[in-house]
Amino acid sequence: MEHSMARAQTEQAQKFLSQAVQALSAFLNDTTLASLEKEEPGRGDYYREILSNLRRLSVYCEEGLEACRIRLQQEPFQDAAAERMLYQIYHRCIEEFFTPKKDTWYEDSRAAYTGKNAIRFREPAPASLKNLMTSLETGYQSMREELEYYGTDYRMKMVQSR
Repeated sequence: MEHSMARAQTEQAQKFLSQAVQALSAFLNDTTLASLEKEEPGRGDYYREILSNLRRLSVYCEEGLEACRIRLQQEPFQDAAAERMLYQIYHRCIEEFFTPKKDTWYEDSRAAYTGKNAIRFREPAPASLKNLMTSLETGYQSMREELEYYGTDYRMKMVQSR
């Protein structure tokens, strides 16, 4: 039986989210506020907000990963349910990475033209944080391109079907 586009994207999202959760969890389990202060002193409040954003992102990615696993186990595969789930992953995981709630970092839109990383911190940040974001950015960029349909077109499709 041929796989649908929604199934292929769900499998891709599952693989991506698994990697993102692993990287975020490893960082959050090994990093303390004190260790960040040791790297780049004097910005404790800012680091608290960054860690809060990373924890939120980690939870969203874990929820998305679990949703992917559940959808992929269901037989027959339900395209409409998978599309709703991919919409949620796009808006909760992908958008949260590029525009976090507390604005501790942001996406530099010119980065695509300069060949540099797009994530910029609002204040000086320790190398460990920069390395984490750099390691995650390529996967998030790729997943955003794959799921960008769910950012706009899917919402319009759902409104029109009512």
